[in-house]
Amino acid sequence: MSEQTIFRNARLADGSLADLTVIGGRFSAIAPAGQADRAAVEPAAIDLGGQLVVPAFVEGHIHLDTSFYGDAWRPHIPCTNGFDVRERVAFQARNLAAAAPMAERAKNQLELCIGNGSLAMRSHVMVDASVELKHVETILAVREKYRDLIDIQLVAFPQSGILSSPGTADLLDEALKLGCDLVGGLDPASFDRDVNGHLDVIFGLAQKHGAGVDIHLHDSGTLGLFQVEEIAARTQASGMAGHVAVSHAYGLGDIPADALAKAGEMLAARGVAIMTNAPGNHAFPPVAALRQAGVTVFSGSDNIRDSWWPYGDGDMLSRANMIGYRSGFYEDHELEAAFDVVTHAGASALGLEGYGLAVGARADFVAMPAQHVPEAVVAVPKQRTVYRAGKAVARDGKVLVPWA
Repeated sequence: MSEQTIFRNARLADGSLADLTVIGGRFSAIAPAGQADRAAVEPAAIDLGGQLVVPAFVEGHIHLDTSFYGDAWRPHIPCTNGFDVRERVAFQARNLAAAAPMAERAKNQLELCIGNGSLAMRSHVMVDASVELKHVETILAVREKYRDLIDIQLVAFPQSGILSSPGTADLLDEALKLGCDLVGGLDPASFDRDVNGHLDVIFGLAQKHGAGVDIHLHDSGTLGLFQVEEIAARTQASGMAGHVAVSHAYGLGDIPADALAKAGEMLAARGVAIMTNAPGNHAFPPVAALRQAGVTVFSGSDNIRDSWWPYGDGDMLSRANMIGYRSGFYEDHELEAAFDVVTHAGASALGLEGYGLAVGARADFVAMPAQHVPEAVVAVPKQRTVYRAGKAVARDGKVLVPWA
């Protein structure tokens, strides 16, 4: 018989108190407080004392292989002429050569995210002629070690382009064979300067392997919009609605309102999700307008203390706060929308099965001191307990079962 645990006095998003019954790692019942099976006693019953209970957060975009979190501090090196992806990649290569072992750095970053309540993640992992498949092989091994604590999707990411980096297409193919779940891309127009050629490789590999697509797109304005349109057209032509995401999509943040409205309708109709981390020095996709159009907008930490910027705390509740702050969200329903971006919308973008606080869903949740979701987004309480399949795996930012 499967183990049963009852979590009493859990505060739900609507403010009501409930008893949550977990059997075999999934919610088997959600009842008003006091109505669950009173025969369950310690240790099979846990009183949450009115703490807010929410689904575990979804870290939708991160780079496990390139963070220096927990390693020696690496001072940020500015580009010589504004923001230049190629120059930043060169800085990254220099820093990584002197960094601690990748598995150790990835472990530090993973435990940071788990400790803050993320139990599902999508990480982009660098693949190019200089590193070949070394990063993928290392992160695949780390993923295996953490499989009981967090679900991790890996994107084979062509950090140095595809067409401009000979051999990368074959390496992406091999990365998918090894176990990556998605194929990535990078600024098809400005980096490889061949949108069709770049997308031919990405969507060809995706269809060959039955993989998803998640493309980094930094280009601004009409150039960025053009590429979003091309990616959406490819998505529709290949029947991949719901399996394609564009990360960053800065161009959607600096186009006229009428063009944005058309882009939102197009993205929603063709099933392309948009990832934004609401970066401080860039225009970013307008979250409210895109959500109103029906677009799935999700989020991630992106870079955490790496060669791209020194910020990042691995806390998706803090990211919801940042998204709300930068978007001018003040009303409760707007704060709830920011929260949805890092929970249910992220789960939708990643195609997670059995997500949420519902009977039959996996009991992956976070308990914290807050009266409701808007307060949690604004206050970002750090006193949290993180539960994986009904078992406590982290408390107050610390993983209880650290990787050995």
